[in-house]
Amino acid sequence: MNNRTRVKICGITREQDARHAAARGADSIGLVFHRPSSRAVELERALEIRRILPPFVTVTALFLDESEDWVAQVVHRLRPDCLQFHGREAAEFCAAWDIPYLKAIPMGSTQNPAEYAGKYASAQGFLLDSNVAGRLGGSGDTFDWSLVPAAFDVPLLLAGGINSSNVAKAIARVKPWGVDVSSGVETAKGIKDSGLIDQFFREVRRGDEYQGRNENED
Repeated sequence: MNNRTRVKICGITREQDARHAAARGADSIGLVFHRPSSRAVELERALEIRRILPPFVTVTALFLDESEDWVAQVVHRLRPDCLQFHGREAAEFCAAWDIPYLKAIPMGSTQNPAEYAGKYASAQGFLLDSNVAGRLGGSGDTFDWSLVPAAFDVPLLLAGGINSSNVAKAIARVKPWGVDVSSGVETAKGIKDSGLIDQFFREVRRGDEYQGRNENED
């Protein structure tokens, strides 16, 4: 039983958004280091965001087919708790940094997520996103949740179009280890809304309560 669904708020670009997400119970915040992205942050801003986070809130650094030099800079200066790779990175590249990593599975172009995951045996977990291979998420689009494998040996994070209107249903149906939200709590790309964050967390807890009641009745 997953007693509590973990939450990552992704695409943070402002200190006040990181602070509010942490106060509401975020387990991790995601910082995007793919420079073409509208949610990308420079290293100096990322360091400022990290400094204001309270203890036990982790920082996840997102990359998409970046150069070894750029990943090395981020790892050396920011010292993220977790790395997240969204591109066609080889498993050897993902594991080379001696930092736990997540590999995004592009559900928009992958027919067999379990087979895809098998190529990344060293991953700490997998993020199921609605994007296609080689592209970041954050589009607000969902994918067919029936494609999520019923049994998986490592934690799964559900992303892709997750927001307060569907996250409780997603938790009850998919039972993920965690959920990852970006555009679902934004008023503009990279600009989070405190009210939407609050509402999202309320719905996550509602999904947990519903799942817990069903499991207790079994």
